[in-house]
Amino acid sequence: MKSSSAGGVLPLVFCALLWSTGGVLVKLVDWNPFAIAGTRSFIGLCTVCVMLRRLPSFIVRDEETGRCDRSGTLFLYLAAVCYAGTMILYITANKLTTAANTILLQYTDPIYIILFSPLILGEKNRKSDYITVAGVVAGMVLFFADGLGSGRMLGNVLAALSGTTWGFCTIFMRKLRRRGSQDAFMLSHIMTFLAGLPFIVMYGLPRGPVLISSCAGLFLLGVFQIGIPSVLYARGIENVRALSASFISMIEPLMNPVWVLLFMKEVPSVWTGVGGAVILGCIIAREVVQRRPVSGKK
Repeated sequence: MKSSSAGGVLPLVFCALLWSTGGVLVKLVDWNPFAIAGTRSFIGLCTVCVMLRRLPSFIVRDEETGRCDRSGTLFLYLAAVCYAGTMILYITANKLTTAANTILLQYTDPIYIILFSPLILGEKNRKSDYITVAGVVAGMVLFFADGLGSGRMLGNVLAALSGTTWGFCTIFMRKLRRRGSQDAFMLSHIMTFLAGLPFIVMYGLPRGPVLISSCAGLFLLGVFQIGIPSVLYARGIENVRALSASFISMIEPLMNPVWVLLFMKEVPSVWTGVGGAVILGCIIAREVVQRRPVSGKK
């Protein structure tokens, strides 16, 4: 069990690292945010299809009979809708409230996993899980202390909803495991592309000198920031508890200031460093505690 868990952690770590490049790469694209999301998902879908060497499956089949598994298919579409909703809500919230508020509220997803994964997945929570969630929330507040603002209520609500959809997406992906988690990502990219298509048609690609940088940014976003991570996350969630996957994905906001420092020469604040240290410390401590052998228990 431990070996399979370890095999799931590495793909999730690389996934979160690639996700974290979005803040820098999106600055290369001078375009409507919804058009960016739609085009990114289209390129991401093509990337996933190439990597898996197949097209998406729209149903989950029973492994023994080959017939449609209605329960599995339901979770397939629930996961796809939740992830598409997360991408769209996140972009919309960024337009209506502060970026710090958006990220902080999106990463409330462990709360929903704590509440609902025992019911849906049968994965019981431990005392260390609750302590870690409290510590991570405190660390996130410190991490984004300098950027937090009141924002606009609608944007804050949408950002909070993106945390809800991401939490349930993680749960439904874990429920699917090898029986459709990759297809759920592909379907979500189709949904996001269709939602962004009117904006792609309306605004068209930027013209003039920004065309090259915008096309390069869209390609990098589609392939490296969303396409490859889709495959990595689907593989990682097969072997890691939903709550563990949520904590590992927090590498994404932690790495954002690093990329900004390296490529844009913006030095993060002291509070950013303190908050990041608190988050990493809580996650590492949880892993140490939960991997420690307990007498009388297998």
